[in-house]
Amino acid sequence: MDGKTPPPHLFVILGGTGDLAARKLLPALHDLDAKDLLDGSFRILAVARNPDLDDGAYRRWARDALARAGRRDPETFCSRRLHYACVTGGPAEAFARLAARIGEIEREASLPGHRIFYLALPPGAFGPTIGNLAAAGLTGGPGSVRFVIEKPFGRDLESAVALNREIHDWLDEEQVFRIDHYLGKETVRNLMVFRFGNTIFEDLWNRDRIRCVEITVAESLGVGDRAAFYERTGAIRDIVQNHLTQLLTLTAMEVPAAFDARSVRHEKLKVLQSIAPLSPDDVVFGRYGPGEGGPGYLEEPDVAPDSVTETYFAARVDIDTWRWQGVPFYLRTGTRLS
Repeated sequence: MDGKTPPPHLFVILGGTGDLAARKLLPALHDLDAKDLLDGSFRILAVARNPDLDDGAYRRWARDALARAGRRDPETFCSRRLHYACVTGGPAEAFARLAARIGEIEREASLPGHRIFYLALPPGAFGPTIGNLAAAGLTGGPGSVRFVIEKPFGRDLESAVALNREIHDWLDEEQVFRIDHYLGKETVRNLMVFRFGNTIFEDLWNRDRIRCVEITVAESLGVGDRAAFYERTGAIRDIVQNHLTQLLTLTAMEVPAAFDARSVRHEKLKVLQSIAPLSPDDVVFGRYGPGEGGPGYLEEPDVAPDSVTETYFAARVDIDTWRWQGVPFYLRTGTRLS
């Protein structure tokens, strides 16, 4: 953000009671509010399938989530900004009720119709959810309507292309933002500043001075209540093909022609195109077992007893460019790691 307060919006979190909302989205929105970067009329509508929640119950749930995330005194934020809507029953009926709820909130808060739909959902729900929103008349409106789609975007190239086509059945490309929330981490955001804002490093950032590069994304917790999601993704789709790959490209890319989205993307893509093919000897798969941290993966709720889902992955990657030729990149990620 450029420090200017954006116009008032309704921020709709589809999957508003999930892990992503509790650990990432609500704390981030709380912090924006604490820094006076949200308009006074800005509202947040959490959408989920829990019929036992209403505005008051959801606000209590959100306060607990924000306290666990280390936010102090979230009462004002929750009571002022947060609302809840339940989508149960047939899609037509459920999303018609959602449309009515959105209209009610916008009228009460005098919002102009600017909406952001954040799809904090399993990948298989992206297309059907957007279709249901379109059928309810929610993909357009009196103001701007944007859709934020979380990773992973498909399971492979074929499914990603199919998902893209399905999304374009309902939305213009300008409405769609495919994001990786990991890029919002302060350390990640500082990588380009660290590299390109300190000229002393340019002479050192190459094969003549660096023996190898290690990038590790370690989580101390197990999958916990995310097992139903994790069974469909595993470590590779959860971390490697998005978070770790972004870190790899930020570390290995050349100086972009300009620090805008198109130029940075171009340099990242060049890194990906320079990765040498991997062989089976270049990769390691693993899974955590029982120990001091708790039960093993196979003992977690909602995990199939014969599951072969990986919770640990490591790889050696070689980048065939002048800067990195002969310098191995070691990528690692895993849950329940020290």
